[in-house]
Amino acid sequence: MKILVIEDNPDLAANVCDFLEAKGHITDAAGDGITGLHLAVTHDYDAIVLDVFLPGMDGFTLCRKLREEAGKSTPVLMLTARDSLEDRVAGLEFGADDYVIKPFALRELEARLKALVRRARGAAAPKVVRVADLEFDPALMRVQRNGRLIELPPIALRVLETLMRASPRVVKRDELERAVWGDDPPDSDALRTHIHAVRNAIDAPGEAALLHTLRGIGYRLAPPDAFHP
Repeated sequence: MKILVIEDNPDLAANVCDFLEAKGHITDAAGDGITGLHLAVTHDYDAIVLDVFLPGMDGFTLCRKLREEAGKSTPVLMLTARDSLEDRVAGLEFGADDYVIKPFALRELEARLKALVRRARGAAAPKVVRVADLEFDPALMRVQRNGRLIELPPIALRVLETLMRASPRVVKRDELERAVWGDDPPDSDALRTHIHAVRNAIDAPGEAALLHTLRGIGYRLAPPDAFHP
């Protein structure tokens, strides 16, 4: 899953992100409501973890804007420090899908996120993921670029999907390995081999290169103009 964590407590946000990434998920984080709303609107996430009390814009307002103004249906798991019926009802009325009360167990947080994503995926067909002229249809497991059909084996396809969903962010090597193989990555340099296969498949001669290697860091799938503001 690709998850956005909007939480102004840096220690809590780091703990949540570290735990979820160790479980093979991809995370982005924002420490205030305005930045969080911008990320939520401009990127595609499987779920959002949203604190109620945030600087810049509170979680209730953010959730309302996300639903009513941006028209985004991304599942939202709201965090609240107060176990009151009013807070829980308010969160649901503003568009949240579920809530957890602080302090919470990280395993429970992940389980609730998985449940929200399962429900969301069951309610609607998966959206086509696009980066420039490259498209991945998760419902059909089909990749094409500029109308050209691209065939990839399952692991290489998982590598590509992970990079596309993270685009234009850099995905660190260990993060990508966890997303593809979970907690049991191969001993050999398998990732390099699959990256080579993906690059050869999607970046044909005459096409702008989309897959970029950042030596010693990881990989980024994005058009060249995404590297500049």
